Amino acid sequence: MEEIRQFLVIDEEEGDRLDVYLSGQLGEMSRSYIQKIIKDKKVKVNNKIEKAKYLVKEDDHIIIEIPAPKLLEVTPQDIPIEIVYEDGDLLIVNKPQDMVVHPAPGNYDNTLVNAILYHCKENLSSINGVIRPGIVHRIDKDTSGLLMIAKNNKAHNSLAEQLKDHSITREYEFICHGVMKEDKITVDKPIGRNPKDRLKMGIVKDGKNAITHFEVINRYENFTHVKATLETGRTHQIRVHALSLNHPLLGDPLYGPKNNKFGLKGQTLHARKLGFIHPTTNGYVEFNSELPKYFSDLISKMK
Repeated sequence: MEEIRQFLVIDEEEGDRLDVYLSGQLGEMSRSYIQKIIKDKKVKVNNKIEKAKYLVKEDDHIIIEIPAPKLLEVTPQDIPIEIVYEDGDLLIVNKPQDMVVHPAPGNYDNTLVNAILYHCKENLSSINGVIRPGIVHRIDKDTSGLLMIAKNNKAHNSLAEQLKDHSITREYEFICHGVMKEDKITVDKPIGRNPKDRLKMGIVKDGKNAITHFEVINRYENFTHVKATLETGRTHQIRVHALSLNHPLLGDPLYGPKNNKFGLKGQTLHARKLGFIHPTTNGYVEFNSELPKYFSDLISKMK
């Protein structure tokens, strides 16, 4: 059965395209999927059918009919992936930039999950359901680096509990705009959905606790190469905390400057180190990933 959602446009949202506005309100859906719903005439503005390019106005009353979710069978796909480590309990995968972790409405294939299903056949944990089998944590589409994949529910529960306890080692490297003055700085600011732009996260008073430790690796003329260690794992945490220091990530299409003179696909952010207690051996294990070529090439140019 379809779901009916209704929205009333407020002053700050006036002037957004209809598809952009709804993407912000329905963060779990891709913009292309929302455009398809609009094209199928399932969206009304003040009881009138409008196109995706319609510019919303204050007090517009928007009704959207979201089609009933179809029973999903995520298809295994023979997509090459770099497996850093594998045993009977888990996989450590080095995700490339520009790959989505798991399927979502309007984006059901060519994800990391499709690739893992092909590799593992059906040996993945079922805790996160059919869309996210084995997925314990995520990184953004344009973030590269290390991810844990659980092959069974026992391993999944153990890794998820360690994430909850903030006991997992997670280190990232990024390049940001500007020269960071402090050698080391900790940002302890709550993160939540940006009330003025639903596509973004932001520092929000009643948001979730978020702590990031930053350490400068190298400074260049207009940029800084930084290591970030996560205590918590909020959506867009490093990107939002770096922005709060006035050092947005280089190439970040959401939080950074619009000019992109290096022609980057997305933010320069790499999950470099991952360490945790193995769910079966109870010993600490740690994995490292080299910086991707585009990242190391950038550093060479800056030097």
